Amino acid sequence: MKPAEEVLQDLTQPSNISIHSDVALVGKVEAAITADDKKRKENEDEPLRRKPALVPIPSTELPRQFEVTLWDVLHTLARATALSWRGAGRGLAEHWGALKYTQALAGGRDSFLGLTDEGHRIADHYKSLQSGELGIGFALTLAEHMLCSRFPDHSVTIVPADTVLRAGWALTSRDKGEKVKYRYRPQYFAEVWRPGELSLVIPLACKGNHGDAATSADQLASASAHAEAVHIGAWNETPSLLFSTQLPTDGGTMTVHALQAPGSGGRLSPAEVREANLNAPPFQANVMPDIHPPTEGLVSPEPVRGCHVQPKDYAWFQESLAHTTSAGLMAFTGSGHATARHLTDRQGRKRFTGLEHAAAMSVQDAAHTLFGTTYVGTDHVFRLNGPRVEAFSGVDEEVFRLLARGDVEEYRALVHAGRHARPHLSYDKDWGGPVSVHADGSVLALRLLQGQEEEPRPGSTH
Repeated sequence: MKPAEEVLQDLTQPSNISIHSDVALVGKVEAAITADDKKRKENEDEPLRRKPALVPIPSTELPRQFEVTLWDVLHTLARATALSWRGAGRGLAEHWGALKYTQALAGGRDSFLGLTDEGHRIADHYKSLQSGELGIGFALTLAEHMLCSRFPDHSVTIVPADTVLRAGWALTSRDKGEKVKYRYRPQYFAEVWRPGELSLVIPLACKGNHGDAATSADQLASASAHAEAVHIGAWNETPSLLFSTQLPTDGGTMTVHALQAPGSGGRLSPAEVREANLNAPPFQANVMPDIHPPTEGLVSPEPVRGCHVQPKDYAWFQESLAHTTSAGLMAFTGSGHATARHLTDRQGRKRFTGLEHAAAMSVQDAAHTLFGTTYVGTDHVFRLNGPRVEAFSGVDEEVFRLLARGDVEEYRALVHAGRHARPHLSYDKDWGGPVSVHADGSVLALRLLQGQEEEPRPGSTH
């Protein structure tokens, strides 16, 4: 078992993952769709709606061998799950779950990432949880890279789809309002934006497995149905990205299988009713469920189940995206009230303002200067091979100040202007461990807690 200090250093070492995206993969996914449709018909189940066409992602946008660092991926996963409602953190601790994977994968600049002994142990007990969460981390890392390559003059942010959609639709039995009677939805949206312009929104379906390539083909077939469940603009024109991360337990190469659904939709312009005001308080809309196919002659086809963002809703949806992104950043700092101001009741505002159990509470009460910039946020202590390790998550102090007072417009201008200068990833000797800074102003840092020995102690827990 590696000493804790060595584990921390390894987190910033680059390694490689394999990307699979070609016409052969499209064929395997189409075969998986055909097989699933046949099985559903035999069982007299309703057939699933899926994206009408899937195509490979060009290697110019997503290289077939892609270099990543695990700490960057875990930072991406932590940011993505800050509003996830996944665990018992009661709204302010979900993102710390990413830290359990600090020892799950290992590789090197001249090798591919693969599961470690620790990763195999996690898989033995929490197989679907580990593959699903790591699948999110790698998928979102790749999606952001690809979209930044495709739209170099824009910023790209990732936001949880369910949280955004709850600002307009009742998704589950606990939500008040007319329910969307469909369980398929993309897990995330990628928002491609520039200050003062309306956004392009791309649904992302992210899955993961500890199986083989055939399992990934089945997952992409399912992901196609998840992505299809949200239409933004015209019928069947919303572009989407689909990912299935294969983390084999037999020592094989870790591979991300990826496809895209092309389309001219997803653009939030022109708005029919009004212009978006991102500094306006979050608004709880009640949009009617279902997606509306185009009228054929004098006949209006029956709507199909899902969520349809139509031109009359573009301004509200633009605002909801920006507020949900802001709420995720504030949750990452541990500030409940700053998080709540960017959410509606149905999105979970009360989870961030109500009383917390003392053991679960996270409070925005820490500040550190990293790479010459002051960050404010919260910290968490856990054991890594015995020694206690301190994790710090937060945002640029100026970002926090803007979002805490609700100035989303100024925040976006600030972040966009520094999108190339801000990202940083290294082992910071002054801090004492790995530090990752993202373009959105967020930071995730880890170090040994001061005043203790670094040697593992028998019987310690992780």
